[in-house]
Amino acid sequence: MLKSWKSIAALAAISIASVVCLTPSAVRAEPQTGQHAEKFEKGSAKLDYLLYLPADYNKQPDKKWPLILFLHGSGERGSDVMKVKVHGPPKIVEAEPDSALAKQFVVVSPQCPEKGWWNSDALSGLLDEIQAKYKIDPDRVYLTGLSMGGFGTWALASKTPERFAAIAPMCGGGNPADAEKLKNVPVWDFHGGADPTVPVQKSRDMVAALKKVGADVKYTEYPGVGHDCWTRSYANPELYTWFLSHKRGEKPAAAPAAK
Repeated sequence: MLKSWKSIAALAAISIASVVCLTPSAVRAEPQTGQHAEKFEKGSAKLDYLLYLPADYNKQPDKKWPLILFLHGSGERGSDVMKVKVHGPPKIVEAEPDSALAKQFVVVSPQCPEKGWWNSDALSGLLDEIQAKYKIDPDRVYLTGLSMGGFGTWALASKTPERFAAIAPMCGGGNPADAEKLKNVPVWDFHGGADPTVPVQKSRDMVAALKKVGADVKYTEYPGVGHDCWTRSYANPELYTWFLSHKRGEKPAAAPAAK
C-alpha cells in the first residue's frame, strides 16, 4: 500500500511540474489594443512613443496590418508622451474609434526629446522593433508628419526610401537634391498657402523637383491657410484610402488613355 501511495504522489508531482512548465509558453498574453505609451531603447537611441493597435488586432491572428509612423511638430517635444496626441493620427484614433484610420492601421507616434530634432537612425530602429514585435505588413508602411515632423518625414524617407510604401509630409520641407532618391516613393504633400512659419515655397520646390524626376507626387495647397494645414488633411478619409492604394515596390498605375 505504501508503495502504491508513493507511486501516486510521484505521478501527481510530475503532472504538476508539467503544468507549471507548460503554462508560460502555452498561455501568451495578447498585445494590448487601443493606444498606450511604450518605450524604445537601443544603444544611445531612446524614444517614448504611443502605440495604437486596432480593436480587431487580436481577433485576426493571420492578418498583417498596415502601419503609419507619425512625426509630431516642435510644440510636442519633451518628456510627456501624451502631448503627442494633440494633433494628427494619435488624436484621431482616440477621438474617432470608428474612423477608417482607427479600424485599419497600426499607428506609431514617437516623441522627440526636448530641444531635439528627428533622428532618422533612431526612428529606423524604432520601426525595426515594431515590425519584429507586431503583425505588420512590411509592404504597407507609411510615413507622415507635420511641421518639424514634415521636415522629419522628408529626411527619413530620403534616407530609407526603400522602407516606405508612401509618405505624406505636411507644412515641412526637404532637400530638392534628394528628389532622385524619392522618385519611387509616392508622395502626397500638403501646405497652407499663407503659412507664416514654414514658407510654402519649401513644398513647392520639393514637388517641382519630384515632378522633374518623374515621381508619383500629389500636392495640396490650401489658399489663405496658415501653418495648420494638418487638421483638415488628417480628417480627410481620402488620405487613408490613398495610403492603402500603395504597396512598397509597386509601380503607379498608368493613367487611362485620353478619349
